[in-house]
Amino acid sequence: MTGGLRSLLGGDRDEDGRTVALFVDGPNVLRDEFDVDLDDVRAAGVQLGQLVVSRLYLDEHATPGLIQAAEARGFEVIVTSGDVDVKLAIDATELALDDRVDVLAISSRDTDFKPVLEKAARNGVRTVAIAPGEYGRSDALRNAAHEAFVIEE
Repeated sequence: MTGGLRSLLGGDRDEDGRTVALFVDGPNVLRDEFDVDLDDVRAAGVQLGQLVVSRLYLDEHATPGLIQAAEARGFEVIVTSGDVDVKLAIDATELALDDRVDVLAISSRDTDFKPVLEKAARNGVRTVAIAPGEYGRSDALRNAAHEAFVIEE
């Protein structure tokens, strides 16, 4: 079952010509209590412009079925034996600093990504926080981003 998106911050968006990097914190988004569909997360990214990077970060406990499902939905899956947050943060920051994208979108509920959004914004990249449901929303991420969405059931 797919849900919807609810923008937390208003504002006009001109998606034409924008390149978007979408980074998904799998362990913090794909939890039973949130019932998040990867199609909805991807739809949030597409709504922002042209997805040029769409990555799902998972830990070593990810099932082959989850990896296959994510790849079928157009995600590049990054599996790490270390801390998923560290790998995602480094990759997102690196991308935001080399001027390859106009928009950096991070789907997570983890406040660890607040510095990434702030650094990207200081580099002129538009930032978006995508929360996995109202219960999974991080006020710190929402306040650090230019725009924020909640994925609704």
